Amino acid sequence: MAGGGRAIAGVAVTVAVALVLFLALRGHGGAHPPAAAGAAAGGAAAGGAASTPQSATGAPGLVPAAPAQPSSAAAAAMHADPLSGAAASYTTSRTGSLLAAVYDVKTGQSWRLGDGPAQPEASVVKLDILETLLARQGGAALSPPDQSLSQSMIEDSDNDAATSLWDEAGGATGITAYNDRAGLSRTTPSACVTCAGFAWPGWGLTTTVPYDQLTLMKQLITPGPHPLLSDAERSYALSLMENVTPGQRWGVSGGVPAGVTVALKNGWLPLDAANTDWQVNSVGWVSGDGRDYLIAVFTTGNQTEQYGIGTINALSALVWTAMR
Repeated sequence: MAGGGRAIAGVAVTVAVALVLFLALRGHGGAHPPAAAGAAAGGAAAGGAASTPQSATGAPGLVPAAPAQPSSAAAAAMHADPLSGAAASYTTSRTGSLLAAVYDVKTGQSWRLGDGPAQPEASVVKLDILETLLARQGGAALSPPDQSLSQSMIEDSDNDAATSLWDEAGGATGITAYNDRAGLSRTTPSACVTCAGFAWPGWGLTTTVPYDQLTLMKQLITPGPHPLLSDAERSYALSLMENVTPGQRWGVSGGVPAGVTVALKNGWLPLDAANTDWQVNSVGWVSGDGRDYLIAVFTTGNQTEQYGIGTINALSALVWTAMR
C-alpha cells in the first residue's frame, strides 16, 4: 500500500503542476522578451537585414510582445542622417568617388554615404597595424623601440616605421587575423610590401570601406563586452591619434572648433606615376560640444592631393554641424 500511496501522490502532483502551467500561460499571454533596442540600425550598420521576432512554434494563442520603445530622452537624442541633405548634395558637386560612414557613439545610430568597391587605405592602414601590434602583446607594453616607431607611424605618418611594424605585426596574415576578430568584413590587406610597378610601400594598397574603419575605431571607443585591447592600450592608441603633427590635422577635423577632442589618422597616396589620381582618406573620433561620433571618409580619383583634402574637410564640417 505504501507504493500505491506514492503512485497516487505522484499523479496528484503531476496534475497540479499541469494546472499551474496552463493557468500561467493563459494569464500572461506567453510574452517573449522584447526585441533589442536599435536592432534595425545595427543590422544596417553590419550590411545585413535586421532580425524579426518570431512567435513560438506549436503554442497556439501566444503573441509576441511589442518591441520595447525608446524612452523620451533617448528618442530626443536620436539624429537625422548627417550624410543626407546638405552633405549628400555637396558630394554630387565633387569629382571622383566618395564613400563615407558615421557612427553616433551616444545613440548607436550609423549612416553611410556612397556605394562602391573597397578603396585603397593609403596611410589609414597604419591604425590597423597599431591595433594588431597591440593585440599581439597579450597585455604587455610595447618595447621602447616599438613605442618610438608607433609614435612616428601615427603622429608623423612615417612610412619606414610602418613597414617595420607591419612586419612585426605579422604582415597581411597578422592583420587579417586581427580584423577577423574585430569583425571587419570588407578589408583585404595587401599581399605585397614591395609591389611591382608601384613606387610606394604596398601596405598602402590594402583595401577597405568606411564602415569597416568605424568597426576598427570602435575597438578604441566602444569595445563591447569582449574587448581585444586593454584600457591602457586603447588610451595609448588614442593619445597618438590626438597628437598628429599639425600639418596632418585635416580631414575629419574639418569644421571642428578648438577644444573638441579629435583623434584621427589620414592617408594620401598617388595611384599613378603622373600623380594625377590621388587616394585621400580620413578616419577618426570627434568628441565634445555635445557631440560624440566616429567618422570615416574615403575618396579616390582626385586629380590632386589637395582636392581630396578639400572634399573631406568640407564634408566633415557639414557632418559636424548636422550632429549638433
